[in-house]
Amino acid sequence: MEEKRGISEGASRTEVVKVGAIFSLSSVNGKVSKIAIEAAEKDVNSDPSVLGGRKLSISIHDANYSGFLGITGAMKYMVADTVAILGPQDATMGHILSHLSNELHVPLLSFTALDPTLSTLQYPYFIQTAPNDQFQMTAIADMISYHGWHDVVVVFTDDDQCRNSMFALGDKIEEKGLKIPSKVALPPYPTATRTEVHNVLVNIKMMESRVIVLYTFSKTGFLVFEMAKSLGMMEAGYVWITSSWLSTVIDSTSPLPLKTANSIQGVLTLRLHTPESKRKRSFISRWNELSNGSIGLNTYGLYAYDTVWMIARGLKELFDQNGTISFSKYTHAGSLSGESLDFSSLGVFNEGNELLNNLLNISMIGLTGPIQFQDRYPLHPSYDILNVVKSGMKRIGYWSNHSGLSVEAPETLYGKAGNRTEQLGSTVWPGGLTTKPRGWVLPLDGRRLRIGVPRRVSYQEFVTPGSGNETIKGYCIDVFAAAVKLLPYAVNYEFVLFGDGKENPSYFELVNNVALKEFDAAVGDIAIVTSRTKIVDFTQPYIESGLIVLARVKNLNSSPLAFLRPFTPMLWIVSAAFFLLIGLVVWILERRDNDEFQGHPRKQFVTILWFGFSTMFFAQRENVMSTPGRFVLVIWLFVVLIINSSYTASLTSIFTVQLATSPITGIDSLISTNVRIGFQVGSFAESYLSEQLNVHKSRLIALGSPQEYAAALKNGTVGAIVDEQPYIDVFLAEYCDYSTKGQQFTKSGWGFAFPRDSPLAGDLSTAILALSENGGLQKIHDQWFSRKSCSSGDSNLDQEQLHLQSFIGLFSICAGVCFFALFLHFFLTMCQFNRHLKQDPEASSNRDSNPTRLRKFLSFADTKRGGLSKRKIEDTFSSERGEN
Repeated sequence: MEEKRGISEGASRTEVVKVGAIFSLSSVNGKVSKIAIEAAEKDVNSDPSVLGGRKLSISIHDANYSGFLGITGAMKYMVADTVAILGPQDATMGHILSHLSNELHVPLLSFTALDPTLSTLQYPYFIQTAPNDQFQMTAIADMISYHGWHDVVVVFTDDDQCRNSMFALGDKIEEKGLKIPSKVALPPYPTATRTEVHNVLVNIKMMESRVIVLYTFSKTGFLVFEMAKSLGMMEAGYVWITSSWLSTVIDSTSPLPLKTANSIQGVLTLRLHTPESKRKRSFISRWNELSNGSIGLNTYGLYAYDTVWMIARGLKELFDQNGTISFSKYTHAGSLSGESLDFSSLGVFNEGNELLNNLLNISMIGLTGPIQFQDRYPLHPSYDILNVVKSGMKRIGYWSNHSGLSVEAPETLYGKAGNRTEQLGSTVWPGGLTTKPRGWVLPLDGRRLRIGVPRRVSYQEFVTPGSGNETIKGYCIDVFAAAVKLLPYAVNYEFVLFGDGKENPSYFELVNNVALKEFDAAVGDIAIVTSRTKIVDFTQPYIESGLIVLARVKNLNSSPLAFLRPFTPMLWIVSAAFFLLIGLVVWILERRDNDEFQGHPRKQFVTILWFGFSTMFFAQRENVMSTPGRFVLVIWLFVVLIINSSYTASLTSIFTVQLATSPITGIDSLISTNVRIGFQVGSFAESYLSEQLNVHKSRLIALGSPQEYAAALKNGTVGAIVDEQPYIDVFLAEYCDYSTKGQQFTKSGWGFAFPRDSPLAGDLSTAILALSENGGLQKIHDQWFSRKSCSSGDSNLDQEQLHLQSFIGLFSICAGVCFFALFLHFFLTMCQFNRHLKQDPEASSNRDSNPTRLRKFLSFADTKRGGLSKRKIEDTFSSERGEN
């Protein structure tokens, strides 16, 4: 039969419920927790309604920073029918003792061992009654992101709690796209020495980042600040953020020694937030009496007090449910029989699981506010964000998992769903600075930045090699120098030429050297392409670029017949035919009514030619009297206007633009041919053509200078050259027999290369944008490239002749109008002729043959209407009858 021992509902009033506590009583939290626990124990026992007359007995064991002493204390409680244990104080002991509590079902309740990994399901009997450090690390990450800092150095004590909390901080930092370039571990508390701390800080001082997060404990923490002060790391430009250990010490030991206080000015720290309440103010007013003035109250003292009451409430509910608590012999101890250690006295808390559930489902109001758990975490974790100033600590805002950073207390925002007001109050930074520090500086390792510069042998307008900073010149160098002058800080650098000077260097190797930290940056005509952005960071582009095709052209404006080029031969022939046609049509329409279109046949022929071609210049002298004639003339003059305008525009273009002799019109037509393609040595054009456009490498010819470009195109070594637009613009400024073909088929730009996550890249990008906005970039460009180019470099140079097809619609309309007018004219003339025959019986004799009637009609049509006498017409008809 299983042996049981315990406390029943009908037990004597003198019976006690045992609770243990494990703390290092010489530590700040140990001292404060002991006082608060004893006060809570007294308050619980003074209220008989809580435990039904039973007494709560809390035994406090001093671990004295020793893991071994902590384990012996826990074992002492486990054999003494202890229902719960307050603590342990540190996470290392928490991991160890959690395995004991899992076996014996004794809950561990800690408000100081806040390692995020202790909240996992692996430790079901370990309850963190204060928010664990996962939330504190989230708050720190939000603070860093809020201020716009990108790189953070982390210094931490190398124990379970600090290490795992730093892992949590790293995750939160990464989620926000930020970076921790260095995590520096200090020896476990409290063994760090001055020499170890000094060496760590000297290394940090050499780094770029000036934002330092410190997670340690009081003794080590103040040693870090003392050494940082002596090394000048508490001056303007630095940012220090500590976990809640600093606020805890200041709350409990103020005033601090003057030397210590001076070493922490401007530091940011956090403190668990507890809402203001009457109960909290009452307890604070009791504190001096409880502590006899030996130590100040901190937030963990409030959590210690509330944790005791949590146990009491959980036990009360347990007694109300079962009426008893009992322990059973630990049955697994039999497997250790024969060993020197005796575990037979260990007892399993039979109601431990019920008590655990009561604690996790508790809902009460304590000194720290509402106490409730959600997924094993305290509900609504929040922190005060504090700034250490001369007078102590100034609260500059709050953080909660509900509202984020805010200047309003979290409890006032819980009812406002989704309200995340990212805002903090004014801050005094180290060195007394009131403006936000930049958060980084150039490395202080005693050397200047080594800036790699390509040693170009061609196109030296962009980078002109020299022997030092003063002699290396060029457009790219001037842009860099102008951007550096706009930075709010000095940059000490030296240019280092890259390349052998015999040919242009490989720009991929130059960029790769930046990635390998051989250079601190690279400045020059460096194209921003995908493969390079994978290994380095680029600034904002300072000039647009892109690959384009260059081909040879022939100047066609020297021909004596250049004026004929706007129109194709067919268009010239059709145009001339229409000028004759219009003259003929108008002559026919005007012949009977207009004296200017009558006379000797030679004169009429000349009139037809003159009238038709004079309309080209709108200079016709003859008046057009008939309505059909005027209608035809209006349409034709509109057509002439269009033809003249098109001819003028095309001729102007031909006399000012060069036309290519090559059939290549762009990159697509170039790839479809089998001609060889030139590219500049060191350019990414080679890899782009072969890898992206699948051009066989046998077709690619490396060229090193503009002279080689011109020679290769002239002698046919290459059919075209593919290069970046800025180089082509410089080439075309000197060589006029060449032109670009088509549009740029890549879009990119030139920038300066820096190692990944270098803050200089961002600051220089801002400076380049400022140069662009104030006109500085354009001025530098004009200084280096002020010569007029022989070619516009535009694909519009590829002009084509105007074809008949372009005007077929106009000519069709005009021809249609002409034929309609002629048809109308002949129809009306025929009607008049028929009326004339009816009026003259002799003229309408049936004996007339068809040829005779045709001659009569032509004679009638050739007679001016109303210009000859009726007698003359009759004589004409009579003579024709006599001949018959």
